[in-house]
Amino acid sequence: MLPEADRLKILADLSEDELDELEYDWRFWGRPTQFAPDGDWSTWIALAGRGFGKTEAGAQWIKERVRDGAMSIALVAETHRDLKSVMVPRILSLYGPKDNNRPEATYSPVRLVWPSGAIAMGYNGTEPDQLRGPEFDTAWVDELAKYRRARETWDMLQFTMRSGDDPRVFVTTTPRPIPVIRNILDDETTAVTRGSTFDNARNLPKTFLEGLKKRYGGTRLGRQELNAEMLNDTPGALWNESMFNRVRELPERIIRVVVAIDPSGAGSERDESADEIGIIAAGLLPNDRYIVLEDATMRGGPEQWAGKAIWLFDKWKADRIVAERNFGGAMVESTIRNVSKKAPVLLVTASRGKAVRAEPVAALYEQGRVDHYSPPRVEDALLLLETQMTEMASYGFVGEGSPDRLDAAVWALSSLSDGSGYTLDNL
Repeated sequence: MLPEADRLKILADLSEDELDELEYDWRFWGRPTQFAPDGDWSTWIALAGRGFGKTEAGAQWIKERVRDGAMSIALVAETHRDLKSVMVPRILSLYGPKDNNRPEATYSPVRLVWPSGAIAMGYNGTEPDQLRGPEFDTAWVDELAKYRRARETWDMLQFTMRSGDDPRVFVTTTPRPIPVIRNILDDETTAVTRGSTFDNARNLPKTFLEGLKKRYGGTRLGRQELNAEMLNDTPGALWNESMFNRVRELPERIIRVVVAIDPSGAGSERDESADEIGIIAAGLLPNDRYIVLEDATMRGGPEQWAGKAIWLFDKWKADRIVAERNFGGAMVESTIRNVSKKAPVLLVTASRGKAVRAEPVAALYEQGRVDHYSPPRVEDALLLLETQMTEMASYGFVGEGSPDRLDAAVWALSSLSDGSGYTLDNL
């Protein structure tokens, strides 16, 4: 804030070692919103726009935690490539050439080792099972809202945070209203920092910022990616949060139950590029009402998803299994028959787009005729399904990946409601 002449004079009076120290002094250069908050929080989440300096804040926090005695650290990125090209290089860049505390890096597996003995291990959001077993006192999770398996990765990480006297996690991410982010924000042990791209204006090119304002100012994408607003409703969405009627107890009478399967993208359990297989159980209630009973969506090969569908069929004493024939045709039915020869199977054909098929089912929700069973002590029972529903607009699906859960729910409720003006024929 001083005049340039005064600043230059101060710098001229510093020794070379003092200049080197100043260059790497995070508490001098950083903004207060990039510093860890005070208090006894367990998780600190920074919800901020692109260019805010989230990655810098995360790397600097790791450096400070190691300085203060952290010994076992987890670095979690969306992908292995992000881990190697973003997180590790940013941490290494924080140490000057004369800094004896600089860690040594290896990349197969990703590991940082500090002279103090502190070790950071790298993980990614596509393989959450890698987090089974180790223990950590510190973890930095970058861009959690983008992970394909965000909930599983977050849950596995929580079991590892049991080392040291004060284990802590820092999450740096652009906001997206997925269930796990909502849960983190609702947790009383979470400290929250919010910020926009423009908070970091002094470190970003003026032409870049002006271009962003001109192109994205006032738009939904700009509000989310630049201003870091948590946007819960998609423009033109067929569903919104107010349409979900969650019930804690099962109704006394369920007239009919179906299990629906959306086998699109069926692959192996380890194939992270494959879509999940939507498996939903739903029931018909008296007075033309409906209930979604359970979401058993999974990733796996044909025998695995067929086994899960039969398990759900038996659990809810269902009357029928409904499966989309588009992916595999007769193979879908034969796969189910290999698991159970007695289960009645109805194959349906998707002759129109996903949004068009979903519209009559969304109308049932709008009329208040569909309940979601959310039993006590079962966290997030149908939240992933509900998230996909809020991301289905009249012009198509705007979420990531395929709306596998939603497709299965549409097939199930369509099958049940064919006596209420919505038939499989007009889908």
